[in-house]
Amino acid sequence: MSATTTMAPKFSVLTTPCRLCFKAAKWLPVIFIVTVVVWSYYAYVIQLNIGTIANIIEKCFYLIAYHVLLGLFLWAYWQTIFTDIGTVPKQFRLPPTELDRYESAETEEVRRDVLERFIQKQSLPVYNRTMTGDIRYCDKCVQIKPDRCHHCSVCGVCVLKLDHHCPWVNNCVAFTNYKFFILFLGYALLYCLFIGATTLQYFIKFWKVREKNELGEEGKFHILFVFFVSIMFAISLVSLFGYHIFLVVKNRSTLESFRAPIFRLNHAWLQDKDGFSLGAFNNFVEVFGDNKKLWFLPVASSLGDGVTYPQRCVDEDTDDLLGARQRWAEDEEENELVCTGYANNHTHALEEVVVQGNHTNPV
Repeated sequence: MSATTTMAPKFSVLTTPCRLCFKAAKWLPVIFIVTVVVWSYYAYVIQLNIGTIANIIEKCFYLIAYHVLLGLFLWAYWQTIFTDIGTVPKQFRLPPTELDRYESAETEEVRRDVLERFIQKQSLPVYNRTMTGDIRYCDKCVQIKPDRCHHCSVCGVCVLKLDHHCPWVNNCVAFTNYKFFILFLGYALLYCLFIGATTLQYFIKFWKVREKNELGEEGKFHILFVFFVSIMFAISLVSLFGYHIFLVVKNRSTLESFRAPIFRLNHAWLQDKDGFSLGAFNNFVEVFGDNKKLWFLPVASSLGDGVTYPQRCVDEDTDDLLGARQRWAEDEEENELVCTGYANNHTHALEEVVVQGNHTNPV
């Protein structure tokens, strides 16, 4: 590679008006979801409960349960959308001198040596590699990728434990908001099932009384349509929610389910789709936290810092790197670096799981 070749971050050639239009267009799926929820509120609360149901006890029960589910659903949805995806710690970014050496290197081996020396100098906890054993490096962000970190082409940044970019929340689903995304799917499913179950009898009544005209035409339309819409969304949500529960239990991201991370196993770099799995319960706790009272509330409780993760197996050649992992974590606390927007309250608890997971499940 010549010295004039640049590998600095690339900037969009779009003009300012085009960028603004593009950003506005990305909110359309969110606006669609909000519109459906607002309409469903009108159909269920106004047309069904206030305009149709005569029994006071039934009406009160439906309204209370509905608003509880709606509140939890909207809370989780808000958290998923507006939780910051976090940033990769500055220690992973190549300084100007190292970047210049990397860009001016003439061979792949020289570039590989630059990155290897850099992670050793910084004591970076990097364990995942490419298929060829190279350090995972992002040319666009000019930084080394932490484990489970990937570059999002939509957001234009490297994201910690990236699962996928979801247009329905206009945000990356990643380490900082993955718990919120799971709860959003779960409460959205319960919301749809509740509406479908409680409107079923009135949906049937609509067909029986259509000639008697006991229900207004507007009420008939909304009850009929809200039933169909809730069932349609429930069918689509049940598979998506079930799939992400499976990922939580297995401690995988969507990206990792398609391309398994690569670890140092038996003195070779091999793919291991269960490399981060520590058992179903521990995997669940890693995402939802160790405080049971917060498991089903859309509040931050995930363990870890988004940079280091417990591993199921550790090769003898990399076992001593656990010390580097701990040193790096301690340096982060001393410098008060909170790279994901979370208070790093559970770092030491997660480190205990790392040691247990590594030494009770040898290769």
